[in-house]
Amino acid sequence: MKKLKIAIIGCGRIAYKHVEAITQNKTEIELVAVCDMLEVNANSKRDEYIEAIGENADVKVYIDYKEMLEKTDIDMVSIATESGYHPEIAIYCMNSGKHVIVEKPMALSIQDADRMIKCSRENNVKLCVSHQNRFNEPIRKLRAAVEENRFGKLVNGTARILWNRNMEYYTQAPWRGTWSLDGGTLMNQCIHNIDLLQWMMGGEIDTVYAQCGTFLRDIEGEDFGAIIIRFINGAIGIVEGSACVYPKNLEETLSIFGETGTVSIGGIAVNSIETWRFADNKDTEQEILTQQKGNPDSVYGFGHTPLFKDMIDAINMHREPLINGEEGKKGMSIILAAYKSRLTGLPVKFPMGDFSTLEMKNNFEDII
Repeated sequence: MKKLKIAIIGCGRIAYKHVEAITQNKTEIELVAVCDMLEVNANSKRDEYIEAIGENADVKVYIDYKEMLEKTDIDMVSIATESGYHPEIAIYCMNSGKHVIVEKPMALSIQDADRMIKCSRENNVKLCVSHQNRFNEPIRKLRAAVEENRFGKLVNGTARILWNRNMEYYTQAPWRGTWSLDGGTLMNQCIHNIDLLQWMMGGEIDTVYAQCGTFLRDIEGEDFGAIIIRFINGAIGIVEGSACVYPKNLEETLSIFGETGTVSIGGIAVNSIETWRFADNKDTEQEILTQQKGNPDSVYGFGHTPLFKDMIDAINMHREPLINGEEGKKGMSIILAAYKSRLTGLPVKFPMGDFSTLEMKNNFEDII
């Protein structure tokens, strides 16, 4: 089977994980082009790839992704641009017959997410949203326990993202924290753990209520937010998300509580089991704790490589990727509902209809 040809669009902060994932799947995929409005960034990712694979590679450099698609033979693109540009670029690529991996969040409106999903179907191409923490080994173990009904009746789950993002982080990239291109800490920093929470708790949402504020950072979006989620199955999810923790990141923790089970996963990237207790005694907490691997080098974790591998297999085997557009939309929808709740002061009932961060921008004076 021939190698798939991939291009990266957007060569900023997260792009090195995409380069790493491509090199670690190099028997099945090869990087043929990189694109960034700043050519120096694109050159940097090209050089990283060539150095990593240890051989000559013909990687073209572009500053215009449309020109790249016209001039280079590409099967798939990974999009790691500013969040607000994801839908436009993804739809253009899918209309050009390319499979797409897009960084989180897939979009900043329900309508754009739906447009992306529809475009994928109409063009018979795969769409994958980069919620890479679903591939963490402890998360997979937890998901298996949920599917085996080891928790019994689910009661509640919590997602705590207690991080520090100082003003230098925002001034380095002025799009961060804006309603038009990003949203606040819930959409940028917390979406991964929110995705995991809804995945474990049953996914289908009844109601979302939120309180958010902009306390310390000079940004449009929130730097702290709290969400209460009522799932259709009756369970309750609680999200605590902060960019204001002094003086550095404290924790990212996912905890699930049920009638016959309790699990808590923490670590730098939700990659370390801290509590594992089940009434069925299939495994002991001590056994689980002694089987764990070390911490990753960053909050991005180990998940991009298996996520890319899953996408490669989905293309070759003509199946859906694990985190397709419908799955990628779920965590994003919870956050948009939280924003709508912040705006109205009321719980938001699902299905919520269309809503976007631009509606927050248009009503900004009413919420500060």
